[in-house]
Amino acid sequence: MSLRALIAIGCLGAQAAVAQSGERFGYQHLGRVVTVSGLAVSADGKRAAFVTSRPDYAVNRNQTSLWVVDLAGGPPREVPTGRGSVASPRWSPNGEVIAFQSPDSAGRSQIWTIPAAGGTATRLTANPTGVIQFAWRPDGRAIGFSAEDPPPTRDGDDRFVTTFEIGAQDIFLRRTMYPIHLWSVPVSGGEATRLTSGSWTVDFVLPPGPPPSGINWSPDGSRIAFARRVAPESGKRDSTHIAILEVASGAIVPLTEARTDERFPIWSPDGRTIAFRQTRDRRADLGWITEVYTVPAAGGPVRSVTRALDRHILHAQWLADGRSLLVAASHETTTGVWLQPLEGPARRVPLGDLVVTGGFGADIVATPSGALVFIAASAGRPSELYLLDPRVAAPRRLTAFNDWVGEVAMARTERITWATDRFEADGVITYPVGFDPARRYPLALVIHGGPTASSKQSFGALAQLMAGFGMVVFEPNYRGSDNLGNAFQSAIRFDAGAGPGRDVMAGLAALRAKPWIDRGRTAVTGWSYGGFMTSWLIGVYPDEWTVAMAGAPVTDWEDQYNYSDGSIGIRHTIGGSPWIGEWDKEFRRQSPISYARRIRTPTLVMSHMEDFRVPPTQAMRLYRAMKDNGVETRFIGFPGRTHNPTDPANARERTRLWVEWVRERLVPSTP
Repeated sequence: MSLRALIAIGCLGAQAAVAQSGERFGYQHLGRVVTVSGLAVSADGKRAAFVTSRPDYAVNRNQTSLWVVDLAGGPPREVPTGRGSVASPRWSPNGEVIAFQSPDSAGRSQIWTIPAAGGTATRLTANPTGVIQFAWRPDGRAIGFSAEDPPPTRDGDDRFVTTFEIGAQDIFLRRTMYPIHLWSVPVSGGEATRLTSGSWTVDFVLPPGPPPSGINWSPDGSRIAFARRVAPESGKRDSTHIAILEVASGAIVPLTEARTDERFPIWSPDGRTIAFRQTRDRRADLGWITEVYTVPAAGGPVRSVTRALDRHILHAQWLADGRSLLVAASHETTTGVWLQPLEGPARRVPLGDLVVTGGFGADIVATPSGALVFIAASAGRPSELYLLDPRVAAPRRLTAFNDWVGEVAMARTERITWATDRFEADGVITYPVGFDPARRYPLALVIHGGPTASSKQSFGALAQLMAGFGMVVFEPNYRGSDNLGNAFQSAIRFDAGAGPGRDVMAGLAALRAKPWIDRGRTAVTGWSYGGFMTSWLIGVYPDEWTVAMAGAPVTDWEDQYNYSDGSIGIRHTIGGSPWIGEWDKEFRRQSPISYARRIRTPTLVMSHMEDFRVPPTQAMRLYRAMKDNGVETRFIGFPGRTHNPTDPANARERTRLWVEWVRERLVPSTP
């Protein structure tokens, strides 16, 4: 036997010993998880600012704090702001001040500033509708921000009129959505100046989702690159394109001839070139990967610089040399990071088992010296801040907020691949703590949403909880996932359920061939598009499942087209409008509700009752279909106009309901 094999066996033995003696991850640990986010690095590359968040169940609030760390060494230092909520820290160009967002007394997000060395936070804006996002002007004397226009003042009897026009919006819209425009406010104090106006709007997003396209000043501060869309209607997101504002004159010109899906413009260090993100081949029909393009700021040819990389780009930053970019994208079951020159192939940056995090993007910044500062997690550790010095082989961890995981026996993960149709798909397996290949374990599928997302070997509380209860957890990446290139991602277009369903079932078959899987105990679960996949699988493959949980499930594409915040944009998924020609038949064919009469699996359904992303009409249809056909089911509703619980108590309760519904049917003897 080889030395490598002996070492591997020894490592597994050590893991098993920890698993037997250590406390397993449980519900009691959810309140100990600290999330690190909002990375910002000073212009000189010497310090980083970031935000920590930790659930406080006693007051049902996520407690946030602002921190600064010296990248050369030393512990992080909290910067007391006196604010109950802190988000989006941004360094002033000279590094002396940090601006951030925090609510005012009326709950509207405003810009505040505080000395980086510590001091008193000062409110900079008093916008009546609140600030959406902001950016320092390069000279540090002003900050540009975006904000929604206030409603017009109504006089007399009209002041009681509350009607509003809907347009391409969601069913739970409560008021008129007014255009979002650009403003500038002097840092020394004074009134903000409006920079743009009109019936069009600056790009916006109803979270959860990728953030709206940012405000990006030219290096000389004379122009702003931003993304605009034709109207403040969420369903018209596909009309977003980049424009350039001449600040002094107010003139606005489009960056290119395209009028769809251009976002995230960033000026090169010399101000001559703009990089931005757009779908492959700059297509108007969505579903393809996003690439990074460059164009001369004065106008000229547009070219993709990441075509050969063939990944859905989540992050791009110019490097100091102006001849290359730092880019990040989902890659297999991790986040890939590359140095991408304007000419030539990209070079992958090795990060070991660390998975760069950042919500729907990637929190990573390159310093002028070439070091990389990033927020990352691993399978056994929640997010922390790291530094990769170009002179050192491995990243160095700068924070220790989640050191408590050393006291807990965490489940290990592994990447698995399998053949499906013309693709090789992949996914993540999380093994039960103390895994013994001589035993047989129940299998729980946790299917990711999106579908433009992917499951990674990162920390996941849901998978850790299930593994702690003795389940093998399988998180498959099906076609439509963003981790394996354009052919895999775009294959979901016009094939919302059947193709992805075959991908999942092929992965399931590969796992069921393992001697340690109990074929008679299988759960399928998911939220959002994961709820869609769950609803599809229990209807199309009714004999495969022991138990299911469908959360915020898309079950009817016509409902999604008519009622969701994506509304008319759904035509890009199915191929057209259900109210034109024969497209209604295609909508029904690709809707899980069409197969609901076949369901026999005990299924928990959950939804927010004002979910704008996936309206609860669809969950209600699924529940009623199962109830009337004698299938064991429960429907749990959460209040609020949101797609996911935003408060700690309900987030924990959703997790508990999810896990317990599955555990009681797969491993009922586990306390």
